[in-house]
Amino acid sequence: MISLRKITLENRRAIFNLEVSEDQRRFVASNLSSVASCYVLATNGGHPFPFAIYADEQPVGFVMLTYGITGYELPSIASDSYCILRLMIDPQYQNQGYAREAMKKILEFIRTFPAGPAKYCWIPYEADNVVAKKLYESFGFRENGEICDNEPITVLHL
Repeated sequence: MISLRKITLENRRAIFNLEVSEDQRRFVASNLSSVASCYVLATNGGHPFPFAIYADEQPVGFVMLTYGITGYELPSIASDSYCILRLMIDPQYQNQGYAREAMKKILEFIRTFPAGPAKYCWIPYEADNVVAKKLYESFGFRENGEICDNEPITVLHL
């Protein structure tokens, strides 16, 4: 069973050691860098939500959600919207349905509106990351025609 868990003193090293495969590194920042970005976002008025993705008791991935994101090139719908800024599953756990199950949990969490109300959830992604695009589209995300930091923006109406 997939669950989202807070990053703690006890699990942080295991989460920082999770990586994507060599050919996926151009798509996503390291988990350590992402957690550091959470600190920067939080101290600049944003609301980051970093989570470890667990399959039962095994950490298999990481997700970084934000609300009220600042300091980035932003799409027109970014204000008062949630963003899935990072999502990764370690290569040894890929192709087992964990990303799909994690997306279900991520969207369930977002729909509790933990930082405030929102109409949209958006995701920036690398255009050549076809696997990610298919995953997002399977949940109803659609490109809105905007490009930010050379990444297409895909949007889900909540």
